[in-house]
Amino acid sequence: MPANLPTVTSSPSAATGAKRGRPGYDQQSVLRVAVDVFNKHGYEATSMGILAETLGISKSAIYHHVPSKEELLRLALEEALGGLETVLTLDGATSGAADARLEYVLRGTIAVLVERLPFVTLLLRLRGNTAMEREALARRRAFDRTITALVSAAQQDGTLRTDIAPGTVTRLLFGTINSIVEWYKPGGPLTSQKLADDVISMAFAGLRK
Repeated sequence: MPANLPTVTSSPSAATGAKRGRPGYDQQSVLRVAVDVFNKHGYEATSMGILAETLGISKSAIYHHVPSKEELLRLALEEALGGLETVLTLDGATSGAADARLEYVLRGTIAVLVERLPFVTLLLRLRGNTAMEREALARRRAFDRTITALVSAAQQDGTLRTDIAPGTVTRLLFGTINSIVEWYKPGGPLTSQKLADDVISMAFAGLRK
């Protein structure tokens, strides 16, 4: 039986309390609009003027919520990376057989992707043009290395095939999972649970010995 899909619903910014600002908006709602605009136009091509026009407020009003466009990017990336990194700390990711832990983390990753789709989309589109982006990409690579270590452990346990290098397995798995941001529509007939089941079935059918 597949493991239950981990739930990672709390967001870093929500956990600390949304900063109140101009009427009609708080920091979290400004952030969500900003992320949608970043994903549509690209972070570098998005000016505070474009954000203000989309929000229907003045540029100065945005500064009641955040000090800069860079802070919006930082908050957005923390939503994505914080969620992914939390999965690695949950019981299902830290105890039990390596293949079960790998499956749990993959399901948790898909859960975070679906719950925070715009934020993860932004993370996956980073180019590393700023120090902040490079730091985020470094955290993403560290996450990937943890997955590779789980794959390697499962191979050593004899539960996964050993003719594919662990790093290659990780890249192929996340190539599939990361592609979800390009086509998945939240609220449609394909639930996050069924999506995770489908990805795990497809991946592990080719990996298990």
